[in-house]
Amino acid sequence: MKKEKEYNLPVDYNSLAAGERKKVRQQYIQQQEGKCFYSGESLESPPPIRITDLEIDWSLFPKGFLNAPIHLQHDHGTGLTEGAVHGYCNAVMWEYEGR
Repeated sequence: MKKEKEYNLPVDYNSLAAGERKKVRQQYIQQQEGKCFYSGESLESPPPIRITDLEIDWSLFPKGFLNAPIHLQHDHGTGLTEGAVHGYCNAVMWEYEGR
């Protein structure tokens, strides 16, 4: 059986192909023991109410932004990946914290 490639985290998000992003996201999920990098809550559950109660200007995000429930968060300045997050947490991080 072929072993999945392990990435030396963090990695440059912008240099990853879509399939590689998925593998890196999965690696973060495993490393984070299934918890959201931002909220600390389980990625198998919806984001916590303290997050979803925050108002988001959805016009700032691409159509279908929340279609994927788990996102690979990266620093927009350095391009380096930070962890796996709920999609809504990703929006909060960007809109409220500029991340």
